[in-house]
Amino acid sequence: MKQDTKGQVFRIGDMLAPVLDDAQKAALAGASQMHFDFSSKAILDAAKAQTGLSDFGKMDFVERLDLWCECVEEDEFLSPVGRAGLWPMFVRYAATRLRVEDLCKRHPEILDIDIDSPIIVGGPPRSGTTHLLGLLSADTRLRSLPWWEAIAPVPAAEDAPTASDSNPRWTKAQAGWEQQDAVLPMMRYMHEFSPDHISEDIELQALDFSSYLIEWLAYVPRWRDYYLSHDQSGTYAYLKKGLQVLTFLKGPNRWVIKCPQHMEQLPVLYKTFPDATFVITHRDPVGSIRSTLSMALYASRVLRTKSDPEEPKGYWIDRYKTLLSRCVRDRDCLPEDQAIDVYFHEWIKNPDPILRQIYAKADLPLDEDTLQALHQYHRDHDPAVNGKVKFDLEGDFGLTAEDIRQHFQFYFDRFPVEVEVR
Repeated sequence: MKQDTKGQVFRIGDMLAPVLDDAQKAALAGASQMHFDFSSKAILDAAKAQTGLSDFGKMDFVERLDLWCECVEEDEFLSPVGRAGLWPMFVRYAATRLRVEDLCKRHPEILDIDIDSPIIVGGPPRSGTTHLLGLLSADTRLRSLPWWEAIAPVPAAEDAPTASDSNPRWTKAQAGWEQQDAVLPMMRYMHEFSPDHISEDIELQALDFSSYLIEWLAYVPRWRDYYLSHDQSGTYAYLKKGLQVLTFLKGPNRWVIKCPQHMEQLPVLYKTFPDATFVITHRDPVGSIRSTLSMALYASRVLRTKSDPEEPKGYWIDRYKTLLSRCVRDRDCLPEDQAIDVYFHEWIKNPDPILRQIYAKADLPLDEDTLQALHQYHRDHDPAVNGKVKFDLEGDFGLTAEDIRQHFQFYFDRFPVEVEVR
């Protein structure tokens, strides 16, 4: 049984020279014995064999899957554990796409379902978007995407409830979470993936083999450049299709979704969901980047063959510049009566006024009972009290806050973000 860690602050002291525990050594040893064919043919064939289906719908995604596979092979420091995680993930996305296309062929009325006035959260990674999404999801009038459903949105035959297991998809997600937690135990305090954790909608974008998802799992600058230079309308249309399928399967509640990537895709997001309420979070980039760099360096002990702070430093500071500069460029494309900017320094002091503003923008009544339910969620899931990792920017990365902040004056000029990290 896990001990109670509420209120504890953890410092990961071996970031630069990891001391692997038995679970990490076993994971690396086991994965090193595996072989994976990172080719679109092998992945699509595996998905066909898994599902018994063959129609992937529009096949333009194969170009993107090919590039994903090439980038994985080009990543010279991707560890066997990293490869062992990515290959079944690619197969899962392909198999889920087959199931989505099959369901839509059998029920073409799915594509006529309205995704009515969703609430969509975007913002820098590590800026509180996950907690805000979970908080809004505590409102039972809103439909969200728990992790167990995100990774298997269309149930397969083996996912049917049994006398001993009422939700096999949840059970599989729990097994995956326990496996990850055993290998990277500090990750639970940085980004949880338990079955009931509310997921980003990026899992539905990935069915079209796009998004910035694999940037978090491998070093893929060639994919980054391709993604940033290509219109994402088709992928966002597939996101909408995924929501239509889930609505068909489980009911018509109003959706609340989120993905940090939306911050750099505001025009296409608005085009896809023109009646949405858009909630854009903002935080001192140093606070967000410090967290991202630390999470990447911690995970590198099993996902990379080296733990080198220069690698995440060289990638993510510049990547945040692109993300935030596109938000500065495009923020005004969102109608003011449908959008709200949420500032981290205000949110952590008192979320209630901000919640009332969000609900007002969404034209959704916020009564006292609902507010109390949101308060209870906040008490149960507050990152500040459930145990957290203390990051050391200078000790682990040789950086000061100003070394990072100097790159983001354009962002502070546009949004009244408060300096958080000194």
